[in-house]
Amino acid sequence: MFASHAVYGLRVAANMALPGLPLQLESDAYDTQIQLKEWGTFPARFPEGIEVLYASPEDSGPGQPNLRVCLLPGGDYFGFFYRDEVRFAVERHGREVWGDWPENYSLEDACTYLLGPVLGFVLRLRGVPCLHASAVAVDGQAVALAGSPGAGKSTTAAAFAQRGFSVITDDVLALGEDGKDFQVQPGYPRLNLWSDSVGALFGSDEALPRITPTWDKRYLALGENGFGFASRPLPLGAVYLLSARESALEAPVIDYLSGSNALAEFVANTYVNYLLDRDMRSREFDVLTRLVVQIPVRRVRPPAGYSAVFGLSEAIASDARRVMARKPADATSGDD
Repeated sequence: MFASHAVYGLRVAANMALPGLPLQLESDAYDTQIQLKEWGTFPARFPEGIEVLYASPEDSGPGQPNLRVCLLPGGDYFGFFYRDEVRFAVERHGREVWGDWPENYSLEDACTYLLGPVLGFVLRLRGVPCLHASAVAVDGQAVALAGSPGAGKSTTAAAFAQRGFSVITDDVLALGEDGKDFQVQPGYPRLNLWSDSVGALFGSDEALPRITPTWDKRYLALGENGFGFASRPLPLGAVYLLSARESALEAPVIDYLSGSNALAEFVANTYVNYLLDRDMRSREFDVLTRLVVQIPVRRVRPPAGYSAVFGLSEAIASDARRVMARKPADATSGDD
């Protein structure tokens, strides 16, 4: 018996229901099959003598990267090996994912990786470009909030949610194409937030439930209690690149970003870009080149402090409504 889910535009069949993902009607048609805790020959540790395709820079000590990725013996699967012994095998065309984790961990712990980098890589293998971004719905269009880790993408999206806007996706923005339009695919109905963001937005660090008991990160459930979730693809209307917060600012500063500068920013802020081969990079570059021509891209300089995030969301919403209402020929002009 498999649980059917939809996430990032993928139809997923899993042998365990995945936390945070609504169940769909059972179907034999799916894009990716996920098997958890069932591959007896899955190596428990990174195989000796195998080339490391990627090692993360976040080290806890000498020779201890948080993630190492390799091509498993036989060449049919990529292996994702995390320092805490959570591990995944991803079929090289993105059709299958196998996963396992240590006995002191839970399915919720494993899904913090599965629903992020692992499925992000599945999307890339299947030719779907992804931005490292959250997105909210403004007047029937998707407004992307992009930026480097720690830029405040999820926190800003949560401020939008508190203002009555629906959230489309958090952290992983999968881009589809419908004719000449770019579409943002729905993620799953949760916004993940660190405790300090929860405290600033909701009045207490413990106002929201933990994603997992072993990790101090919490989630805002979307689609309930007045917090909206956009469960259908929406056309991408505008992209806002969040810069570092500036203590000297009293209000957000939003500037036009030229096509060449926007392209450089996008290349730096795509998702799981550390595992792209030459063909993947070529396809991505083609998509991003067309995107910066068609979609308004803005740089946002936010004020420092969590208290400013509500004003930031309001400023972005107001600016987005204005630029999305322009004709395409005017949307990329720098006359403002």
